[in-house]
Amino acid sequence: MSDEIIFTPEFTKRADQICANYPVKRAAVLPVMRLIQEEHGAISPDAELEIADYFRIPPADVKELMTFYTLFYSKPKGRCHIQICRTLSCSLRGAGDLIQYLEDKLGIRSGETTEDGQFSLDQVECLGACEIAPMAKINQDYIGPLTKEKLAQFLAKYYIGKTE
Repeated sequence: MSDEIIFTPEFTKRADQICANYPVKRAAVLPVMRLIQEEHGAISPDAELEIADYFRIPPADVKELMTFYTLFYSKPKGRCHIQICRTLSCSLRGAGDLIQYLEDKLGIRSGETTEDGQFSLDQVECLGACEIAPMAKINQDYIGPLTKEKLAQFLAKYYIGKTE
């Protein structure tokens, strides 16, 4: 991805269309970043520089967005991206044990992706569903209250092999 030019004429046209919805071009940084990630799987350091150039903002501003928002990645995630909430409600209801369970089952640590690219596991700040704590976001689905049994069923359904 590092040699790939993100802001091709076609992509620039799409970004311009997004920017036209905002009174100030810079206000469209997040939607354009989201579009890049959807199309390329991640936002590389080179893409960050292209974003800064397109919006005429310092590269440090783009880096701040990359590190602040958990929805942006500098490396592609697995086909199934599991995000476990680790804030107070979820922690009190066993999120730490569930993270450990997944790390053991998948053979990876939080923040990593399985070698086959099937799964990524991340701990994230509040996913906004304290009423179903502990909870996870798996790709675009919110699941909770989460249990080891629910996770085992999920793994058995989508990831044959490492669930025994």
